[in-house]
Amino acid sequence: MANMRDYLEAVREHVVVFDGATGTNLHARNLTLDDFGGPQFEGCPEILNVTRPDVIRDLHASFFDVGCDVVETNSFGGFSTVLTEYQIPERAYELSLASARIAREVADSYDGGRFVAGSLGPGTKMATLGWISFAELRDSYETAAAALLEGGVDLFIIETVQDLLQAKAAMIACRRAMKAAGRQVPIQVQVTIETTGRMLLGTEIGAALASIGAMRPDVFGLNCATGPKEMHEHLRHLSRYSPIPISCVPNAGLPSIVDGHTHYDLTPTDLADAHERNVTELGIGVVGGCCGTTPEHLRQVVERVRHLTPAARRPQVEPSVSSLFSPVPLRQETSYLVIGERTNANGSKAFRDALLDGDWDVCEDMAREQVKEGSHAIDVCVDYV
Repeated sequence: MANMRDYLEAVREHVVVFDGATGTNLHARNLTLDDFGGPQFEGCPEILNVTRPDVIRDLHASFFDVGCDVVETNSFGGFSTVLTEYQIPERAYELSLASARIAREVADSYDGGRFVAGSLGPGTKMATLGWISFAELRDSYETAAAALLEGGVDLFIIETVQDLLQAKAAMIACRRAMKAAGRQVPIQVQVTIETTGRMLLGTEIGAALASIGAMRPDVFGLNCATGPKEMHEHLRHLSRYSPIPISCVPNAGLPSIVDGHTHYDLTPTDLADAHERNVTELGIGVVGGCCGTTPEHLRQVVERVRHLTPAARRPQVEPSVSSLFSPVPLRQETSYLVIGERTNANGSKAFRDALLDGDWDVCEDMAREQVKEGSHAIDVCVDYV
């Protein structure tokens, strides 16, 4: 088990290579319903941590064997809000703990310098859309994070982020779990940008950097949804503006359906080419593979980037505030920054009364009016006693 400095020093000193896909590689093994423990658990890969731990061990070993530095635990959906769909929310701690112990056992069987990342996915309920409360989501993550820590992970990876509130809930949960355990590990956060050029709820990469970056993850980057080609402009933005080390973990291209099965077109050589450019041109120091990437994909990536030095970056940090969708730099080019302050329960009786009455239309109208009057940003404060 590494300490917190080990992983961060590895990121600073050379290119760190993550493993490839979990889900698609498990699917390729043609597991049966008996492997999952019955039809009620079909589609729940986390259950394999207890029903077929040998399969998960072999998957981790297949990536370490080709030279990967990091494997992710099989815990992407191992928290209660997801496991509720299989009627087993109470098994979240058990399954996450098992996933970490399996990965730790495999990592420790190799030479030093191999890391285990505790994977926390987006779940199926978005707090921003009101499908789940922030507190409930945070607490669900905290249970899984505590189990991953007990199992010996070297870092957390909060990945495939689709909702900024989801990322914040997971980061807070990880820090609570670390405080309770008396052990600190790095946090790596990766958002998912769709082919629309935005996250699922419409968030630009600049807004994600401003919002999540303010919570100071140790590594920040992109994963899933698309291949490296579609990620390039968003990675360029991070290369230019992010003061945080950058990760890139793309799919093996965009998925398509061939003969009734999901197919990924990106070849291992294509992925290696892309990561070589990411490292040498954009200064990206953490690379890997998401959906559709196989051990052969990562073998070629390892061979290509192992002895490369990431290009030096001199990020232009741009202090900003952000909505769900877009960032607003705190320095305006054409005028001073105008902040509308009437949506503050302590400074506006009208806003306070509307807030206490639950009259959200009035609250929103007050915000819109300030934007019409020229506000670049709005001070929203609901902290009224």
